[in-house]
Amino acid sequence: MESYKLAVLLAKALDGKKGGDIKVLKTEGLTTLADYFVLCTATSNTQVKAMSDACEEAAEKNGERVHHIEGHRDGTWLLMDFSSVVVHVFTDEARKFYDLERLWSDAEEMELTALLQTAE
Repeated sequence: MESYKLAVLLAKALDGKKGGDIKVLKTEGLTTLADYFVLCTATSNTQVKAMSDACEEAAEKNGERVHHIEGHRDGTWLLMDFSSVVVHVFTDEARKFYDLERLWSDAEEMELTALLQTAE
């Protein structure tokens, strides 16, 4: 699957689990780590796990597999490596602490408004 389509698929999976402040950053050309980073905020440790499961399920339905998962023991952050796309799920406090938007400020933020649910 093309890396942009995978990033959108994973963003939609996070959105389906009520993920907050979902962003897709195009890191292609800036790093060899991944073409896209998908960032999301969870409201609880339980939601971090649910979002991880949703991403894995959505990817597997489309023939993709997560290659590596890392996470903090208390569930405040999670990293899922799909090779060309890396998903970062944080609680609000952890997201502010790691501040990936600042670290990757040279990355282009992809427009997701039309792709994600906006119903409150």
